Amino acid sequence: MKYALLLYGNEKAGASATEEQIKEAYAAHGRFTEMLTERGAYLGGEALDFSSAAVTLREGAGGTLRTDGPYAETVEHLGGFYLVEARDLDEAIEFATACPEEIVEIRPVVEYQG
Repeated sequence: MKYALLLYGNEKAGASATEEQIKEAYAAHGRFTEMLTERGAYLGGEALDFSSAAVTLREGAGGTLRTDGPYAETVEHLGGFYLVEARDLDEAIEFATACPEEIVEIRPVVEYQG
């Protein structure tokens, strides 16, 4: 079964990280990706730009409303994701626990037939 591991974090803390902290974060994610790959679970993943770069479109009676920046004001923002193949939720939780991020949302991927 496919799961999305959605990574949330504090963008202000990320923006003020030192070069050494950034290098360690990349290395930690590299090790995590390597572990997923070795287990045959890695299907993909990407980091996302800061929420200030987001554009939100909302359809309404008056047409399409465009909002630049984040959809909602929150402390934690979606910063990236991994797409993994896991035999069940327990294995997905195992993967998420090994992820080097503090907040990981596990979401089953709906696989449509046909």
